[in-house]
Amino acid sequence: MARSRVVVVACDKFKGSLTAREVDEAVAAGILAAAPGTEVRIVPIADGGDGTVAALAGAGFDLVPVEVAGPTLEPVAAHYAVRGDLAVVELADACGLLRLPGGRLAPLTSSSRGLGEAVLAAIDGGARTVVLGLGGSASNDGGAGMLRALGARLLDASGAEVPEGGGSLDSLAAIDLSGLDACLQQTEIVVACDVDNPLLGPRGAVATFSAQKGAGPADQELLEAALATYAAAVAETTGRDRAEIVEAPGAGAAGGVGFAALAVLGGRVERGVELLLGLVGFHEALDGADLVVTGEGSFDHQTLSGKAPMGVLQAAREANIRAVVVCGRTTLSPIEAEQAGAAHVRALTDLEPDPERCMTNAAELLSQLGGELG
Repeated sequence: MARSRVVVVACDKFKGSLTAREVDEAVAAGILAAAPGTEVRIVPIADGGDGTVAALAGAGFDLVPVEVAGPTLEPVAAHYAVRGDLAVVELADACGLLRLPGGRLAPLTSSSRGLGEAVLAAIDGGARTVVLGLGGSASNDGGAGMLRALGARLLDASGAEVPEGGGSLDSLAAIDLSGLDACLQQTEIVVACDVDNPLLGPRGAVATFSAQKGAGPADQELLEAALATYAAAVAETTGRDRAEIVEAPGAGAAGGVGFAALAVLGGRVERGVELLLGLVGFHEALDGADLVVTGEGSFDHQTLSGKAPMGVLQAAREANIRAVVVCGRTTLSPIEAEQAGAAHVRALTDLEPDPERCMTNAAELLSQLGGELG
């Protein structure tokens, strides 16, 4: 008796339309409608940014609700994912761009405090390894808000607390770490990060990422100087070499949250996509597979820079398994897609040219594409 064909469906979210699991289920439904005997293995994926916790919920993790401070300190209802003594905290869910009230950018005043509050809740809940998913940040505060939530005090020359936000760090005179939660000493902090940017300089947090958070040229000049002041204070307080901690790969991630996690919390960096593919059991799902289906809303040059579908394509290639991409739209040429590891790319816009109808009917269209793969 011939064995069933095995298809692994491992897609990221279609932003603004469907979660990763909803995308996977729509594609799987189409495959099974066309070929009922197929064994379909669903593996929702993420890269550490928006949707990471939701993807983990479909991979044996429990979701724990937690109320934290949003990027402008308004309370938001967030979640972290936990399995055993491992917790994954998603910055985007706690205090990222999607949490800005009315979508109004606040490059000078937004804070990473909510991330720290979620970390503290996870530790209080028994986590001894905490993974920080750092995509989708709204702040440029060097992780200062996160450190405050964990017990640090940031003081000006008069001994008063410096206001929240990266724009206020230019008045920082000293950092007091004596109040850091004692449990941090028994907690492993892992930074899930796919960028290697330093904190400062032409490839730093401000120069590379702050414009997308609303920082104009004058804001960027202020923020760069403020983060330099902050870095000097961290070096003095921790006794670590300033150049070493500023230049550490990943220090510039999420407006400098990577810097605080590495320099103050003693964290280590792991490639976000590789780490999360491991956590969701993707590599195990490849065993005996005949086809891998991956994708996201837009399959473009940003995907090639290390987003989750690229990690799937690379893993499929290494396992010598044919891989295809489904997406909302693509800007890549067939040659670029093939070089990335995709044998075939199918976009919703192939079926429905109108972008608005594509988003509204994404699940139905994905099932149609899935049927073509069945």
